[in-house]
Amino acid sequence: MEAATVAAEAALGQLRASFASGRTRPAAWRAAQLRGVLRMATEMEAEICAALRADLAKPCTEAYVHEISLVKSSCMFALKNLKKWMKPKKVPAGVLTFPSAARIAAEPLGVVLVISAWNYPFLLAIDPIIGAIAAGNAVVLKPSEIAPATSSLLANLLPRFVDGSCVRIVEGGVPETTALLEQKWDKIFYTGNGKVGRIVMNFAAKHLTPVVLELGGKCPVIVDSNVDLHVAAKRIASGKWGCNNGQACISPDFIITTKSFAPKLLDSLKKVLEKFYGKDPLLSADLSRIVNSNHFNRLRRLMDEEMVSDKIVFGGQSDQQELKIAPTLLLDVPLDSAIMKEEIFGPLLPIITVDKIHESFALINSMTKPLAAYIFTKNSRLQHQFERSISAGGMIINDTSVHLTNPHLPFGGVGESGMGAYHGTFSFDAFSHKKAVLARSFGIETKARYPPYTPAKLKILKSVLKGNLVAMIQAVLGCPRGA
Repeated sequence: MEAATVAAEAALGQLRASFASGRTRPAAWRAAQLRGVLRMATEMEAEICAALRADLAKPCTEAYVHEISLVKSSCMFALKNLKKWMKPKKVPAGVLTFPSAARIAAEPLGVVLVISAWNYPFLLAIDPIIGAIAAGNAVVLKPSEIAPATSSLLANLLPRFVDGSCVRIVEGGVPETTALLEQKWDKIFYTGNGKVGRIVMNFAAKHLTPVVLELGGKCPVIVDSNVDLHVAAKRIASGKWGCNNGQACISPDFIITTKSFAPKLLDSLKKVLEKFYGKDPLLSADLSRIVNSNHFNRLRRLMDEEMVSDKIVFGGQSDQQELKIAPTLLLDVPLDSAIMKEEIFGPLLPIITVDKIHESFALINSMTKPLAAYIFTKNSRLQHQFERSISAGGMIINDTSVHLTNPHLPFGGVGESGMGAYHGTFSFDAFSHKKAVLARSFGIETKARYPPYTPAKLKILKSVLKGNLVAMIQAVLGCPRGA
């Protein structure tokens, strides 16, 4: 632990010196680093795919579409908008400061710490760094040790493509992460679960360090009976098992539908899953494995709970040696079961039934606020009620998971699903301080603002604050006799 602390202090000291030199502030430096990240994602695509395959058996298509391409898009979007984001924004000047000019200047926070997650170990490490670099910060990245191949690859690649004096990687486990958290940072960006998120907040509180917490939660899917069933089933399956076999913070966690419609939905999901992954999904190369034995055993415990095990209506197969669990559907599991109380983060998908679809809103609102919420319906009134009634980090109507691909939308949680947001301009904002700047000349003094105060001065000031033009002229020229 002592060695980890020494290394953390040394890394932070070097980065503070680099930041203090002003190296990270020019637009040219920021753009050069973003282009370096873009080149890395482009030139090292095969190596990145191989690392993701080693860590998660992630299919190459998912590795590219869900990680590499999103990093590239994020870089290109930042490069396109960088000068606009950096440019001070003019705002109206107030009456009391006339004549003056007012603007908001975005300035970098300083040296920031990014702690990334294992489920999308390339994307969730690099995407926050893109925002931090664009905003002009120096960065320490702590990649997840649970995805060791990607962590090692990043430690090898990043110094080759970006300025190592301003962007550093610290590998390791709990001791190294703890040593980093003990330091004073200008911001901490953490992606992971709520338990560790609370630990991060506790460390940050000691230094009053602001944090962004990208957490998770139980993302619900409401399915109405008037949908295009086959399309809905495909989109649910893609957002669940096509996203790292359910190991994604925005994956559908459970479905709510009506008792009368549930058999049709189940039948459609079964057909789609068999088409996607074959009759024996454990042999499919298109299905990611569970990340490690701890998470495999956790998921098996959820399935094997006494009140749940007889609710499996499809799937349920597993291979402990290969760390594979098949897509699994469960019908009407008890709401007090473990699978309905904790985030599943795996290939299990309970279906809860209600008498009327509107009852789903109360059920969702009885739980903690999710990172994402989804509804499938053609009913515009139900869509509007869903948007108005459900609090979530984000929501999609008639699809799942794809909202994170839009750089114009913020991505982040609310309540226990997280705080703060990023992507696009929101990433730049997350790592910037918006500094208020007001500039005045030495001409035109308003005598009424200064003591000694008199009733006449107060009368003029009240009129000025109401926008009275005559009072403004009086304030500039001087108060009436006796003031």
